[in-house]
Amino acid sequence: MVRITTLLVLLFITTTFAQELTQKYNKLLDRYEFYDAYGNLKAYAKYNSLLNQIDYYDSYGNHIKTQKQNSLLDQTETYDRYGNQESYEKNNPLLKQREKYDQYGNQELTKKWNSLLERYEIYDNYGIMKGYYKYNLLLDKWEYFNSSY
Repeated sequence: MVRITTLLVLLFITTTFAQELTQKYNKLLDRYEFYDAYGNLKAYAKYNSLLNQIDYYDSYGNHIKTQKQNSLLDQTETYDRYGNQESYEKNNPLLKQREKYDQYGNQELTKKWNSLLERYEIYDNYGIMKGYYKYNLLLDKWEYFNSSY
């Protein structure tokens, strides 16, 4: 579950075309780190076992956001640094996809697994592909690419 939720943070940090962001697990610091195409650390995510949540920080250590699992509603909720809910994500078993909604319940993104190309594809609420995640076995990391069409 941690891997799925941290993948979605890649979509919000990226802003250019081509390969933009990579995610790698740092065993020494026990956290996921996000790097830009030039190898610069942009952000990292760490599991907080005391509060049972994932905390995201920028490269300077400033708190960006928090993700918590709401087992009652079966969804993952995202809160800003001040504790205000930004969005929530939930699985749609009928369509076999993960959907992201804003704090008002408007659908923003959809994440689908493409088994033919072995990647997660991200679509906006109009069905336009925004990008995709692909796992690089050689480098043992997830890579995000913006869609060029």
